[in-house]
Amino acid sequence: MMPRNANVVKISYNDLVAACSNDASSSSVDDLIEQAFGKANSSSLGIIAITDIPSLPSLRTKLLPLAPKLAALPPQQLEEITAPESQYQVGWSHGREKLEGDKLDFSKGSYYANPLTDDLVESMLQRRRYNAASQLGDGDNDNDESHVHGKQQMEELLKWDESLNQIQNEEELRQLASANPAFFAPNVWPTKSLPELENSLKEMGQLIHRVGVYLAKCCDSYVAARCPGYKPNTLESILLHSKCCKARLLHYFAKDDTSDSSNNNNNVDDGDNNNSGIADDTQFSSWCGWHNDHGSLTGLVPAMYHDENGNIVQCPDEDAGLYIKSRNGDLVGPVKLPENALAFQVGETMQVHTGGWLHATPHAVRGCKKGGISRSTFAVFMEPEYHSSMDLPAGRSVSDTQYEEAEKSLPKTVRTLRSRWKLGMNFGEFSEATFAAFH
Repeated sequence: MMPRNANVVKISYNDLVAACSNDASSSSVDDLIEQAFGKANSSSLGIIAITDIPSLPSLRTKLLPLAPKLAALPPQQLEEITAPESQYQVGWSHGREKLEGDKLDFSKGSYYANPLTDDLVESMLQRRRYNAASQLGDGDNDNDESHVHGKQQMEELLKWDESLNQIQNEEELRQLASANPAFFAPNVWPTKSLPELENSLKEMGQLIHRVGVYLAKCCDSYVAARCPGYKPNTLESILLHSKCCKARLLHYFAKDDTSDSSNNNNNVDDGDNNNSGIADDTQFSSWCGWHNDHGSLTGLVPAMYHDENGNIVQCPDEDAGLYIKSRNGDLVGPVKLPENALAFQVGETMQVHTGGWLHATPHAVRGCKKGGISRSTFAVFMEPEYHSSMDLPAGRSVSDTQYEEAEKSLPKTVRTLRSRWKLGMNFGEFSEATFAAFH
């Protein structure tokens, strides 16, 4: 199968912000969301580019060159920021993930951190303590305007926090965190070996998060206009209030030769995917295997390429980069993004929360055929917290959320959504099922 050119839908940052200033998304932004994410468009790629974002180019130039520096640290220093107890979901990870069959992925190294909080458990505990204090009354300044506004914001956050209704005390939350370190483990920073990483990652991660909240608000308007059972502001509320946000700095290692080897997992089948598979799929996944993102929304920084000396270069292989499978099975790529744009991809959790009105799409990364060229990029996975519901909107069914025709177009090694997500699950349980499938 020959890929077709990637025509990524674009929205300018100013237009996105303007659409969010209204009660409903503008018709032009609404149409673009339909083209990029919408259920009604079978050729949608599940990706959209937000262009002309202030400060993005400088933050990109500051962060991405740190990826090869991190990957080149001595083994002992990398070991200091490796957290096996977190299932390698915090700190450094290399050769721990399985994306295509049972083959471990050594083609890239990853560094994971939460850009919103260094300690998710402590952030959740602070909310609980605030809630307990507010129920007792907070004394002075009750009529101060700024105090009232802040209190209203916190009350909205506490209303969203589903763990308050399910966890009785702090000790119970700590026990849950101890039992689920992949979800709750605190950040581990290379404070001695690469101290500049922490600030650079947090700055870029928080920028992506802010833009993602704007986009989520427009997606809410799009879905609410089409789905009568949809709860208003579902996506915006998740991204705005959840402190569960996973950033991933990626370094794809240079190939040793000029061959375009693939992962060669054509015969892998998880038993739940009826697709007979396209043998050529794995030709486009030599740097990263085919997969869907399982969170709500993924923000992605345009990639940067490096030569053997660490110099920033233009990629010498026009076929290298990100590839996507549309819902109708078209192979599209490589995706090219301007340096002032962020890409956003729908995750499976957003697919569930919208009852399939917005759809995740499988994607992979094809390696550079020229030896000595490496690739760096940065992704932020915005998602709910552990106890958040994975319920469908009223009136939507499992078959609406991932219908069989779309499943048939999945690459053979991509596990279907229904194989990992069941009605009644919370997000933590869905995440555990996904981690088990790929690690």
